[in-house]
Amino acid sequence: MTKIASFWKFAAGGKGFSFRTGRYFGESILVGALTGFVVVAFRMLIGLGDRLLLDGIGHHRELSRLGDGAAVGRMFSIDALLDPHRIALIFLPAAGALLGWLVIRRFASVKDSHGTGSAIHSYHFEDGRIPATVIPVKSVASVLTVGSGGSGGYEGPVTLLGAACGSSVATVLNLTVRARRILMAAGLGAGISALFQAPLAGAIFGFEIFYSSSDVEYETMLPSFTASAVSYTIYACFFGWEPLFSMPPDCGYTNGMRLLPYFVLAMVLTFGVRFYISLFRTTERRFRRSGIPGWICVVIGGLMTGLIGYFFPDVLGTSYQVIQASFTAGASEFFEDFGPLTIFGFVCFFFMKAIATAFTVGSGGSAGVFAPAIVCGGSLGAAVGLFFSHFLPASVGIHPAAFALVGMAGFLASAIRIPLTAIVMVAEISGNHSLLLPAMWVCGISFWLNNGWSLYRAQVHSRESSPVHMA
Repeated sequence: MTKIASFWKFAAGGKGFSFRTGRYFGESILVGALTGFVVVAFRMLIGLGDRLLLDGIGHHRELSRLGDGAAVGRMFSIDALLDPHRIALIFLPAAGALLGWLVIRRFASVKDSHGTGSAIHSYHFEDGRIPATVIPVKSVASVLTVGSGGSGGYEGPVTLLGAACGSSVATVLNLTVRARRILMAAGLGAGISALFQAPLAGAIFGFEIFYSSSDVEYETMLPSFTASAVSYTIYACFFGWEPLFSMPPDCGYTNGMRLLPYFVLAMVLTFGVRFYISLFRTTERRFRRSGIPGWICVVIGGLMTGLIGYFFPDVLGTSYQVIQASFTAGASEFFEDFGPLTIFGFVCFFFMKAIATAFTVGSGGSAGVFAPAIVCGGSLGAAVGLFFSHFLPASVGIHPAAFALVGMAGFLASAIRIPLTAIVMVAEISGNHSLLLPAMWVCGISFWLNNGWSLYRAQVHSRESSPVHMA
């Protein structure tokens, strides 16, 4: 390690570059490259887990109803309810969560395995130290949990993987504590850039996620840009350059009258976020104070998630098919029979997804809460869009898909306190940049109204509140 560090200093010009001339530039490239390849391997592992577990044992792809617009009658027919693969969905999330918990318990410290919150805490209070052992352990545990049907996302694991890459590079090169924090933050953003195929949003995430106010870590800005560009490029070379989701071409902002419906959307998101956070924290607190062993907690949480998934299969896993369904939602009869393209369907899904996520992650399961927040925001946005498209004149031009996309941004901005990341991310993952103005409007309102609410307790309020800057 000493020889590597000495060579790197020599290659950088003996004493290294000054900050103004590109300090941490080379190191950021290394972090981005390492993170990119780690996320590629992680993505392959995700695909394998889905094929073997949720789709292999549970036949989830065939049971999912939102993707093909199937009616609720077929979902709750006797034949469907007695399908052995559907019955397996009750127990599959519990088995996966238990295996994931055992992997973390055996091979990693529990405090180092909680995803984005753990990375934020490490930045503020632990000098950016994240052991490299987190990379394989967290990858396997998360695939076991989410790949078996646990309601969560892979962004929590991938931010921790990227942060571990940045911390490891700084440790190998024998860099300062300040450099380790900066590279850890750059790796954190690089992980998001690759997995979500959103390079600019990931870079912004790398310096915006640490505070619940509008403060940012501007020291990590340029390293985050560099690392994110490299990691995204490596990932895209393996998995393609197209955005994650596709939207109808006629979704845009061309009528000023729509600002009022978008204001209503911001209000709906505000209360939705408060419910989401309150439910998650209450569930988490109940499990922690119950005195029940951790392995029993994750089994209980998995069984509750599986029971919900038995009746609503689309709740299981990442539920990304719901996002795509929200982008293709058309106007329908108000409170028509429960179906994928109705107001009641999306509202009901929001509550079911929030409850399932609270049980999966709140019980100790290895999964993220970032992706479920996107799905919940898209569901509420689609419901509001369907409502206004039904009751407002066609001349206003309300498109439910546009409200779904803006709803995703507003929910992220409010729940995770990342308004800039949210605005850019929804544009990048959908390929639609014509809704930036309503996204700004909704994100600003929901962020302001929910001041003091955040999913991540590790976030501090401002730079002055962080031990990093108190001196």
